[in-house]
Amino acid sequence: MPSADLLELSATELSRRIAAREVSCREVMQASLARIEALNPRFNAIVSLRDPAQSLAEADERDAELARGERRGWMHGFPLAVKDLSHAAGLPTSMGSPLSPRSAARADSLHVARARAAGAVVIGKTNTPEFGLGSHTYNTVFGTTRNAYAPDRSAGGSSGGAAVALALGILPVADGSDMMGSLRNPAAFNNVIGMRPSRGRVPGNPDEELFFQQLGCEGPMARTVEDAARLLAVQAGFDTRVPLSSPHALPSPDELRLEGDGKGLRIGWLGSIWPDLPLEPGIRELGEKALGTFRDIGCEVEPCTLDVPREHNWSAWLRLRQLLVGGKLGAYLSDPKLFAQLKPEAQWEIEQSRHLDAASLYQASVYRSNVYRAFLKLFERFDFVLAPTAQVFPFDAELHWPAGVAGVKSDTYHRWMEIVTPFTLAGLPTLNVRAGFGEGGLPMGLQLAGPIHSDLDVLRLGHAYDQACGWAAHRPSVLA
Repeated sequence: MPSADLLELSATELSRRIAAREVSCREVMQASLARIEALNPRFNAIVSLRDPAQSLAEADERDAELARGERRGWMHGFPLAVKDLSHAAGLPTSMGSPLSPRSAARADSLHVARARAAGAVVIGKTNTPEFGLGSHTYNTVFGTTRNAYAPDRSAGGSSGGAAVALALGILPVADGSDMMGSLRNPAAFNNVIGMRPSRGRVPGNPDEELFFQQLGCEGPMARTVEDAARLLAVQAGFDTRVPLSSPHALPSPDELRLEGDGKGLRIGWLGSIWPDLPLEPGIRELGEKALGTFRDIGCEVEPCTLDVPREHNWSAWLRLRQLLVGGKLGAYLSDPKLFAQLKPEAQWEIEQSRHLDAASLYQASVYRSNVYRAFLKLFERFDFVLAPTAQVFPFDAELHWPAGVAGVKSDTYHRWMEIVTPFTLAGLPTLNVRAGFGEGGLPMGLQLAGPIHSDLDVLRLGHAYDQACGWAAHRPSVLA
């Protein structure tokens, strides 16, 4: 099978063909490595690439296992590049920072270990902004990742390298992480799928702080919703070392089924969520056009609002994020030379965290609780809610972040991604689905969210919509 055609297969179909020995793991690996050689110098999605000879040798081991009738799991023989905020044994974890050690990680992060156990072959890392801060993937270690559809534009972030690698066909699936839309925003910017699971669905790193880290999480990215669902099934599952991880089990990847339509399902269209939240012209229009596709598959759609003050949501977001980022990176403040090497956004988070007190953090948690209760009220009327994934289309890759949105000046480096924050605060399963392309030919997505722990229901509806909308067929011009 020609390598270009091999890379166009869905991960679900690729897994089936590998298991049936219609395609060898070596052929898949060769195709992936050839695509990296051809396109990565331009797009910079993959970093810390492993020696190709080692990756090919491991692919040969996977083929030998199949010849003996041994299949590790759904990802058997898949090339996998791990987001460079997570650990992959044998590769450095740079976190996009010049301050990170260059030594190789000695063990995998939990979700990476689960992917290896399911048969994946780790070939490298995917690029990310420094410490994952900011939804634009650039850093001083590896440089800027370029949008798959417009290389002069941002790939989004912080899972920008993963999204671009998927859009370019380099990887069949990819892991990512999400605090402020980092699985959703780059997926929207590159016309792929990204899902932030319910809080606790995918356990975090057992070696890190276990109780306060409730905003960030790992999750799946893919070119189809079905593939994302199967990767989630690999990543998910309770781990006793992570006490807040979810005990709700998912079907195995090979048993998972998403068939169905949207008949009778009620969807609330949040639009910009708050009337004064700015959106770049064209984004709302794309979203409202996509509502027609949801109606075509049987859904009932009507406008709704999230009954919580915008300023309360944003206040909670700032304080809780500063607590987490400042707590993790605050040690750099004691060394002026190291602190000076951090990106300004990291410096700002650390400095702001020093002004937090117990009362302000408690109030932030109260506001966060109110955001969750506002969603609960919506879910009394609706099965799901929808909103745009981002407030701007992919912007100039040379910028650090947009200075404003629709004429409204940004007062922080991340204000332009405010639209993702209520879903994070509420811990809801939130899936980026494709919304289409704006007048400039730039991609955009929609956030499809359901009640806590309704991950499979969100994926089923997302699957039905994605099959009906047809945007998956719109591939980057570099692949034409």
